[in-house]
Amino acid sequence: MNIAVVFAGGSGMRMHTKARPKQFLELNGKPIIIYTLELFDNHPMIDSIVVACIEDWIPFLEKMLRKFEINKVVKIVPGGKTGQESIYNGLCAAEVVADGKDATVLIHDGVRPLITENTIKDNIKKVEECGSCITCIPATETFIVKKENETLEIPSRSDSLIARAPQSFRLVDIMNAHRKAIAEGHNDFIDSCTMMSHYGYKLGTIIGPIENIKITTPADFFVFRAMIKVHEDQQIFGL
Repeated sequence: MNIAVVFAGGSGMRMHTKARPKQFLELNGKPIIIYTLELFDNHPMIDSIVVACIEDWIPFLEKMLRKFEINKVVKIVPGGKTGQESIYNGLCAAEVVADGKDATVLIHDGVRPLITENTIKDNIKKVEECGSCITCIPATETFIVKKENETLEIPSRSDSLIARAPQSFRLVDIMNAHRKAIAEGHNDFIDSCTMMSHYGYKLGTIIGPIENIKITTPADFFVFRAMIKVHEDQQIFGL
């Protein structure tokens, strides 16, 4: 069983939106989160979708799911105070959906709508191979790591990857990691791969599309709008 866990619990402070959170901003009359959910809803290898959403916006999301005929969302749960908590809430719902069956979960940002069908397929296959999959892109600029003693370390660009999403795991493994973190009072993991690495799990990787951005700022939204126009032109003109 393959379950997408999409978290959309953030308020989008960096987007500077006032009327609605960033995941519900519209392009061509469709909210960003619906663009994201359609990718999983249309994918033949995805069985179910769970969404962690800002609680006050759950009725609006339910309305949008009906409007745009998103059929695989089986549960919407309230998001948490942090991204880690929102993901955990979604994973708990996925655990109920799995009902004791072996399951792979693909953890994805609600505001990351530019992945591809192959990205989803490659995540599932990599988890089958080694138990986890972190979608990455190659590093295109130089990283500088600042050490405690003020020295700088510059890793080789050819050996560096940038982690994006989906980040996918066996459900039992990621649940074990989350419950260890809760027991230890560790609530500030920046993402799932950081948590899994901390607890000693092996991480597999795939290379995803370079346009797989997280829409966090107005500039990101403009890129998203441009990419949607490119995709529309490809469909119309066969470019």
